[in-house]
Amino acid sequence: MSDFGGGDDDRMGDFENLDNLVEEDDLLENYDADGPEQEANGDHDPDHPNPNNAPGPDSTDYDANAHAGNGVVEVGQQMADNSVKGVKSKRIPTEKRTTTPYMTKYERARVLGTRALQISMNAPVLVDVEGETDPLQIAIKELREKKVPLVVRRYLPDGWYEDWTCEELII
Repeated sequence: MSDFGGGDDDRMGDFENLDNLVEEDDLLENYDADGPEQEANGDHDPDHPNPNNAPGPDSTDYDANAHAGNGVVEVGQQMADNSVKGVKSKRIPTEKRTTTPYMTKYERARVLGTRALQISMNAPVLVDVEGETDPLQIAIKELREKKVPLVVRRYLPDGWYEDWTCEELII
């Protein structure tokens, strides 16, 4: 018996239920974007985007809430928060950083792994390798000599973040 049920004589090559398959052309030909329920009931109004008058994004209550600022975010405001300018505005200046200057073991692992991958993909090595060929060992040597060209970004619970260079962090 297989893991997917059935006996040993069930094979993938046996297509007994070919009549259950639907051709793509038939599917697209019979497809209705408005849905079969509304046409069957006869209550579909092509001029009204909200056929059942249900409250939603097209209703005036939504527009009133959006303009009154009742917890509804307008599209323009949401786009501004997700833009590059919105993300950069959440950066804490270097002189006002509050987190510890010590590199955590998780940050160390991430930095070493990222730098070792870069070195293995023929990125320029910033220390004297002295015959070393292992990318991880080279990355460890770069970190020890504070030559890793990476920045650690620490996100805070309020959405703001601090950037620390690997030179600034104490290992």
